[in-house]
Amino acid sequence: MQTSAKQFATLNQRRYRLRTWGKADAPLIVMLHGWMDSSATFQFLVDAFEQDWRVVAPDWRGFGDSQWNEGSYFFPDYLADLDALLEHLSPNQPVKLLGHSMGAMIAGIYAGVRPERIEKLILEEGFGLNATRPAEAPGRYGRWLKETAGGSRFDIMTGLEEMADKLMARNPLLTQERARWLAAELTQAAPEGGVIHRADPKHKMVNPVLYRLEEAMACWKRITAPVLWVLGEHPFDHPAVSAVLNTLDERRACFQQLSEVTIAGAGHMIQWEKPEALAAAVERFFSAG
Repeated sequence: MQTSAKQFATLNQRRYRLRTWGKADAPLIVMLHGWMDSSATFQFLVDAFEQDWRVVAPDWRGFGDSQWNEGSYFFPDYLADLDALLEHLSPNQPVKLLGHSMGAMIAGIYAGVRPERIEKLILEEGFGLNATRPAEAPGRYGRWLKETAGGSRFDIMTGLEEMADKLMARNPLLTQERARWLAAELTQAAPEGGVIHRADPKHKMVNPVLYRLEEAMACWKRITAPVLWVLGEHPFDHPAVSAVLNTLDERRACFQQLSEVTIAGAGHMIQWEKPEALAAAVERFFSAG
């Protein structure tokens, strides 16, 4: 397992933990994790690389070892955090950027808002959410008010084995060894004993702001960098996911330079289940040209 280094940086007035692999003078790749995950998610992908890269992955605010918010979490804050991160890492050069799931949705919006900052973009299992309707707003606001008043907390698990079992149940191709390692990275000791997710439980709260697909598509249309979509062969069996997959052609049409690859046998967590195949696709795309 390739050793990573840990450093902290102040980004957008938040204390961010950054995980880095590789030599400082190697070509830079910035990687962005998804919801209820952390920078540790990319360890197996980095281990599978055949070329030399400098990989930097943050823990998003409220995840891993980065600072928590005092209140709720809102999507535009992640855009500002990413903008500060790229200014910190590469102020004068556009970057190679990879995002997974929530990280991919952030990366895709950002690449349309700041197209000059992105050299190449990989969106891994993050092609936007299901479209919403304005009529959903009253219920969404009401639920958010209820959850804000009641607070949020994670269930305590007996130990790392329970967390590892949960990870393997959701990701059938994840090996026991990798699941145990991830369990240690994604949890921390609970004051009452046992372990608990290493994240702010306020992430469980519903977002009161509706997802606006039209706005996301308007941003995608402004991306000038080559884009690679990476899909797992086996998507989540969920109505919201099906709604997204049924509109992929409409979403594809927004990108000026789009290519795609499907990773055979993989589910949503491709970097856990098929890191070798993902590494090959990433290196082909980032090395081309």
